[in-house]
Amino acid sequence: MRPDRFRHFAAIDWSGAAGERHAGIAVAICDAGDRAPRIVRPGHKWSRSEVAEWILDVMPPETLVGLDISGSLASADEGAYFPGWADSPPDARALWAMVEEMCADDPHLGAGSFVDHPEIARHYRRHGGREGDLFGGGIGRLRVTERLGQIALGCRPTSNFNLVGASQVGKASLTGMRVLHRLQGRLALWPFDPLPEHGSVAVEIYTTIAAIAAGRNAARSKLRTFAELNAALAAIGSAPVRGHGPIDDHRSDALLAAAWLRTVAHRDDHWRPAGLTDELARSEGWTFGAL
Repeated sequence: MRPDRFRHFAAIDWSGAAGERHAGIAVAICDAGDRAPRIVRPGHKWSRSEVAEWILDVMPPETLVGLDISGSLASADEGAYFPGWADSPPDARALWAMVEEMCADDPHLGAGSFVDHPEIARHYRRHGGREGDLFGGGIGRLRVTERLGQIALGCRPTSNFNLVGASQVGKASLTGMRVLHRLQGRLALWPFDPLPEHGSVAVEIYTTIAAIAAGRNAARSKLRTFAELNAALAAIGSAPVRGHGPIDDHRSDALLAAAWLRTVAHRDDHWRPAGLTDELARSEGWTFGAL
């Protein structure tokens, strides 16, 4: 990967919460070099549809953009997303299409109708003590990138089949799949698409990986003051952002992740992780930086 492949680096902290606009969505961007990252539309409460529109219509060309979602579900462990169900999708793109079709009437790119399906619900842990008989117990099923790459870095991944608890990522990932369905064909979605020579590229990120690269650990990955954020930015060679006192961790996650993407985008090992096979690229995807 040549060092000047990308000219801009963006990171999006996502939310799967109900409703149209979310304080939990933050978009940050920085340019090549070492200038400080910046928040896009400060003070704005984004909707999920607006984020998709920004990526497609406003985001500058030659941008590497990271979305803090999981692009797919575990399948390698059981040979299918929903083992035992004849209609289980064969790959990630078919999964995105199924989520979109089942949730076409869910407002604000929600995904509740997907997990309400009687066969699919058997695989999920949901609120109200509802645990499907095929959830599997424990923390639930993990993708290969989570079992190998994320845990090796010291992360604490949670299953996308778990929809309960503060650390759950299942809702965000399902709503994110509706966005990926809209983005496909308009820009490359790595690793579902190969890395092109030119143009913008979207990757899955886990903001804890950026924090670990900046000298934090999984237990201390959240940066809640400008002082903490700027110390982390300095550790990865970025100029500081302006501000003092507290900062919400949605903005700090996005700001640090954008600057981190800038430091690692040229590294071949990030685009060719040892555990990523062609089959996984088609079915489960991979978290950028999970080596």
